[in-house]
Amino acid sequence: MTDLLLDGPPDASATLVLAHGAGAPMDSPFLARIAEGVASQGIRVARFEFPYMRARREGGRRGGPDSAPVLRERWLEVVAKLGGGAGLVIGGKSMGGRIASMVADEAGARGLVCLGYPFHPPGRPDRLRVAHLKTLQTPALFVQGTRDTLGSREEIATYELAPSIRVVFLEDGDHSFKPRARSGATLEGNLDEAVRAVAEFVRSRFPV
Repeated sequence: MTDLLLDGPPDASATLVLAHGAGAPMDSPFLARIAEGVASQGIRVARFEFPYMRARREGGRRGGPDSAPVLRERWLEVVAKLGGGAGLVIGGKSMGGRIASMVADEAGARGLVCLGYPFHPPGRPDRLRVAHLKTLQTPALFVQGTRDTLGSREEIATYELAPSIRVVFLEDGDHSFKPRARSGATLEGNLDEAVRAVAEFVRSRFPV
């Protein structure tokens, strides 16, 4: 599995799989911070890249994200490689989490974690990406900054989401959980809170 980044104990009873967002790779500072933090709690964490990002890494090409069917196929391929959804919580940053949410039920994932879900494109709150979230069966944790421009706390309060979804808000956080200095919150504090929430959720999906 040379195309995966693995953190945490290889014999852990719980495994979390994370995909990257549209613009940053699997070893971005954000995703590394979350993966390493969760792994330090005794959870195995696997990270992977979609084909377009792997092509950027290997050849330096700057192509945009793959089509939705290709992204979905890659997710299902990774789930199968890691032994099937019944042994995994799947998710990721922004687009990576969005695609995970689209395959979670099909893959039979034990849980779903979305870090900064893109509820709509930038500046287009009328183009919602919530249709499939109304009927999602997989237990899910969404971690969202309160002022995320792709889905703020005020906006999310108006959405119809499945009962399986729980949303944890990070104070004054943007799409990458960074707060404004005047808020009194800190990025490190928000990332710590995100790691705690994710680790607790993953452990809850693998009861001893």
